Amino acid sequence: MTTAILLDDRAIIEVAGEEAGKFLHNLVTNDVAALKPGEARFAALLTPQGKILFDFLVFAAGDGGYLLDCPLALSADLEKRLNIYKLRSKVTVTNRSGEFDAIAFPDLTEAPKVEAVAIAADPRGPLGFRAIAAKGKIPTEDGRSAYEARRIHAGVPLGGVDFDYGGTFPHEANMDLLAGIDFKKGCFVGQEVVSRMKHRGLVRKRVTKYRAQGGAPAPGEAIRAGDVEIGVTGSRLDGEGLAMIRLDRLGDALAAGATPVAAGADLSFETPDKPPT
Repeated sequence: MTTAILLDDRAIIEVAGEEAGKFLHNLVTNDVAALKPGEARFAALLTPQGKILFDFLVFAAGDGGYLLDCPLALSADLEKRLNIYKLRSKVTVTNRSGEFDAIAFPDLTEAPKVEAVAIAADPRGPLGFRAIAAKGKIPTEDGRSAYEARRIHAGVPLGGVDFDYGGTFPHEANMDLLAGIDFKKGCFVGQEVVSRMKHRGLVRKRVTKYRAQGGAPAPGEAIRAGDVEIGVTGSRLDGEGLAMIRLDRLGDALAAGATPVAAGADLSFETPDKPPT
């Protein structure tokens, strides 16, 4: 059975016009110019200092335009920021959230046969497919907890819970591990800082997956190993969760045989994979 899950905390921003591709490509962390219908890119718009302001999935709309699947809470600010950047570019930026739903199909390995304006495999990993469809066009089910379990197990952070917008570098939010940065595409806002972090190995902390004995602690709990604070908890479901971790402190704790603890729960961590070269 195809399970369609409405993501009601997401919004849809349309970027259209004859220069839409060039406009987005020069701003965001991923390659938009090569994007085709039936594909999606994970990307972010950064500060000039290289920190994440907004993250989103970018879909090619098929008419030279693009649809951005972004956090609902940030959609008004994203629309405003894109309008500031467009200057005299032949581009329109429109919030289409009143017309479109963002829908996840987390269990599928092939695109579902549904009526959607855009559909693509989730580019961040084993999260199935994502679609943008006219409101109410696709029947949905109450499966959000199943989607969250899959997201957490895949190590995909949620902005505002697992990392702070405006205060986090893309590497810290694992965007380099989740196909969210194209290091070969050329310039984008904050590109120099992001490239320097990659080439100099300056990543000191990352969102990291853990398992807890018993239930995972609530978001925002300090994680300590002995007397040393090594991070803070984020998303959780049952006994699994994500945490923003100082990697050096975690390594020291594990080498010393110390057990990380948050809110009285013992935590065991998985070290993130090395980023692609």
